[in-house]
Amino acid sequence: MWSRVFVLMATALLTLSSCSETDDSVEEYPDWKVKNEAFFTSKYSMVSQYVAAGYTDWKIFRCYSLGEPIEGKALPTDNILVHVLRNGSGSGSPLYSDTVRVHYKGQLISSTTHVDSGDSELGLVFDKSWSTMDLNEQISVPAKMGVASVVPGFSTALQHMRIGDRWRVYIPYQLGYGSSKSGSIPAYSTLVFDIVLAAYYRPGKVVPDWSANESALWDE
Repeated sequence: MWSRVFVLMATALLTLSSCSETDDSVEEYPDWKVKNEAFFTSKYSMVSQYVAAGYTDWKIFRCYSLGEPIEGKALPTDNILVHVLRNGSGSGSPLYSDTVRVHYKGQLISSTTHVDSGDSELGLVFDKSWSTMDLNEQISVPAKMGVASVVPGFSTALQHMRIGDRWRVYIPYQLGYGSSKSGSIPAYSTLVFDIVLAAYYRPGKVVPDWSANESALWDE
């Protein structure tokens, strides 16, 4: 009998040991869709109150591709939310058909192990255009991209920005990658971008190379 008990205990210990050795990971994005929907709903409510109170450093923009809202059919997730970190001096904005030069950093909201030490609501940095810890516009080369080549939420922001603007933009997953995974970005992810519009160019214009310390060139 004792030998049978010993075998059972040994088997259980071996099983536990095997699990601890092979299953030591944590779930990084638990209930991710629910968490992201709750995050954006809360942020939208907050920003709506700020806008109604007359705050000029917060803005709400409807996605460019959705057209005019139908009464009673508009949703918070039809919009992007913008926190204006700096106002630029340009007088025009890019069009959908334009090419832009932008500094940008993209983040997810916080997850199990990814929490930004500078802002606890933010998490994994999934992409950025500068190589230094913080953006230094004097030495960083802004990325070149087509306004039409990015997700709808990012494209919407660009079409409202002016040269020199620096915005933090909150994009609901419906205006980002939706229910699809993209690289390190899980499905149903709110995207949070730090964007600086450095320059834009109309169709047919040559987009010059950009070197460090170069002043912004644009075509209005």
